[in-house]
Amino acid sequence: MVVDDSAIIRGFLSRYLNEDPDIEVVTTANNGVMALRQLKNHDVEVVVLDIEMPEMDGLTALPRMIEMIPDLQVVMASTLTRKNAEVSMRSLQMGAVDYVPKPETARSVNASIDFRRELVEKVKAWAGRRRKRRSEPLPESEGGAAGAASAAGGRSGFVTARRPARPVTVTGRSADTGPGVARVQARSASASPATVAPAGTGDKSVSLRRGSTLRPKVLAVGSSTGGPQALMKFFKGFSQQPDVPILITQHMPATFTSILAEHLAQATGWPAKEGMNGGPVRAGEIYVAPGGKHMEMVEEDGGLSIRLTEDPPENFCRPAVDPMLRSIARIYGDKTLVVILTGMGHDGLKGAREVVRAGGTVLAQDEASSVVWGMPGAVATAGLCTEVLPVDALGVSTARRVQGGR
Repeated sequence: MVVDDSAIIRGFLSRYLNEDPDIEVVTTANNGVMALRQLKNHDVEVVVLDIEMPEMDGLTALPRMIEMIPDLQVVMASTLTRKNAEVSMRSLQMGAVDYVPKPETARSVNASIDFRRELVEKVKAWAGRRRKRRSEPLPESEGGAAGAASAAGGRSGFVTARRPARPVTVTGRSADTGPGVARVQARSASASPATVAPAGTGDKSVSLRRGSTLRPKVLAVGSSTGGPQALMKFFKGFSQQPDVPILITQHMPATFTSILAEHLAQATGWPAKEGMNGGPVRAGEIYVAPGGKHMEMVEEDGGLSIRLTEDPPENFCRPAVDPMLRSIARIYGDKTLVVILTGMGHDGLKGAREVVRAGGTVLAQDEASSVVWGMPGAVATAGLCTEVLPVDALGVSTARRVQGGR
């Protein structure tokens, strides 16, 4: 279901979604009141929900929708203002699963290829997660294109089913990973990596390798789809403030990244902010890559600082994880610790290779707890990881390593 007070925007969004063979827009609504009525009459899995609407806005409608359908997947759609970015981030704490930054005018919506791609990808990713939790089959596109892209770690994160199924009906709420999640860990001191297949990975084997035995001097985290929620869960695993700098690249537009930094500061109690060009890097502080800029670490005048660039996007992203990882691998070498969380595509794979080549350690979120096992799956199946864990356990393990344990 597409909910927006603009008939033109509703039309554009519905057309974009319906053009994908795996998605069917079953109904639309022009405000929250109508949306609640429509939920009673249609089988809806995903809702794309506008924030600012007359009679009942998106933030008011959101908890009522989830009360009606507890595992409804709600993706907020908002323009790139600070107010709407804050509302979008707050909606994640109220049960929404994601957001898409909506262009400000109908003309820019129609012209934005990036917006269209992100909208379709996120609807499919969250609907796919819901169906997997319900043990329901996923759509199988003609020719299996979606499955091929996912298996290759490409732009699509939607794994096709082995049998045809109904298309996704456009509505999400994430749930904690249930019991039975496989914990894949490299505990052996053997020089040869172990090859294991975690639950939910199908035929994608994960080869684990020995990590560095040295205490890390830096922690770098990369994430994308589902990343804001994963980051909050990840940092809950820390019992105390780490004494290393923490650099985060989350695929987000400008304005949203500053709000994310504020939410991380509130959640952890540690200093957190967007990285500033030329700003110093201090232990115990979190630096989030600003939307629209790559963030790197550099050595200057005997100290460490942040460098922001507008170099071309990498892996279709700016900020991208790879530039951040390359820069810290050059500085910290085998004292580098990297964590790759949920996200589409394979951003972070090349940078993780550089980290491993320099002697550092890479950890990844497992498939069962990831919204999309693209980014973490790419490094895990490439044999670059020392541990592949559910996000909660990943935070605990990372904290232990930062504090000097293994």
